[in-house]
Amino acid sequence: MRDILIMMIVIPAALMALRRPWIGVLLWTWLSLMNPHRYAFGFSVTAPLAAIAAVSTLVGMLAAPKDRESPFKGAPPVILLIFMAWMTLSWVMGMDRANDYAQWDKVMKINLMVLVTLMLLRTRVQIMTFVWVATFSLALLGIKGGLFTIANGGNYRVWGPPGSFIYDNNHFALALVMTIPLMRFLQMQTQAAWLKLAMTGGMVLVAASALGSHSRGGFLAICAMTLVLWWRGRNRFVSGVVLAVVAAVLLAFMPQEWSDRIATIGEYNEDASAQGRLSAWATAWNAAFHYPFGVGFNAARPELFQRFSPNPEVGTPVAHSIYFQVLGQHGFVGLGLFLLLWGVTWRWAAKLRREARDIPQARWAADLGAMCQVSLVGYAVGGAFLNLAHFDWPYDVMAMVVMARVWVRRRSWETEPVPESPRRWQHLLGIVPPRVPAAKGAA
Repeated sequence: MRDILIMMIVIPAALMALRRPWIGVLLWTWLSLMNPHRYAFGFSVTAPLAAIAAVSTLVGMLAAPKDRESPFKGAPPVILLIFMAWMTLSWVMGMDRANDYAQWDKVMKINLMVLVTLMLLRTRVQIMTFVWVATFSLALLGIKGGLFTIANGGNYRVWGPPGSFIYDNNHFALALVMTIPLMRFLQMQTQAAWLKLAMTGGMVLVAASALGSHSRGGFLAICAMTLVLWWRGRNRFVSGVVLAVVAAVLLAFMPQEWSDRIATIGEYNEDASAQGRLSAWATAWNAAFHYPFGVGFNAARPELFQRFSPNPEVGTPVAHSIYFQVLGQHGFVGLGLFLLLWGVTWRWAAKLRREARDIPQARWAADLGAMCQVSLVGYAVGGAFLNLAHFDWPYDVMAMVVMARVWVRRRSWETEPVPESPRRWQHLLGIVPPRVPAAKGAA
């Protein structure tokens, strides 16, 4: 039944993408982030669903040149392209080009579709719909995991979609932490009190799911994200009280095992896992001096660990950090490009906030820039302890920032046609701007 339901979504959406290729971007994003086919049991598990979405999008894009434009609308996508070129060079010059091909192919496809997203999405309706689809692709998984955590008192760990980038409980936690600020952004755009309340409940459940993963990196990420989210709030006293109450309630559900695990964060000198990570980080650092182009997409090699680790008897070669993952795989140049990409994206989000906050028609873009920054804080902090350098979600956040800022700089609200008869749900979700009542005496 699940397989049929998935195909009932994929096939019509792929056909629609042939005429409206931006629909194909939404389909790809849903499949890539949520991985719904991983929860099925039949033919859809192995069916090339992502390929169907990508091919239909590319065909539709080629058939409709007026629907596309250059993706290089600013510094972030240009840096991404340079980073892609460097990763390709690193793969070619790496230690095992043949066996690393599969990972290179996966990463290039993900980044290519990010560029395609920037080519096809231009209007407020398109950008807002993309944010809804991307955010709730992960939020629905988090809500499900939150209900599971509460029902079981936090005694069992929450895991992501099987066989995906975020199957590991730690990776899943970080993805959910990044999702909460975008849920808050969507809540700010909604027009109904009941929906705002439902979004609040959803955010609490996603946070419960992140805690239920028992991830220490995820816990640090959610603390950093919450602090910045509170600071960015319009009423810090009220939001502080609400966040404190929610945190107290959620922590009360967690078992002693969870508390004991989180407490080991401050005992890294005695924790074997932490010592293993430090050993792996040193391996990546030392290897980068000997391999200027990096070693390719697999830096977690036992031979490298034995050669470059100061303590090869402790831990494993896996870096467990986006920073040391990129450093080991692609060298100092690759790490520099990676950091530059996120630093420039942060700056673009900050400029988006400043440029749009005093424009009523663009207030939504200012809110988006602010919440994307909060999401990136979660990624920067949690990613320091997790291998998620090539996961789609942060790159999708980057695309949101770029698309929204370009929309503002073009003053698109002056030229962009607003649907004359938008559907009620589009108003409800904030996908189209709210109606402005006509002034008294107007014709």
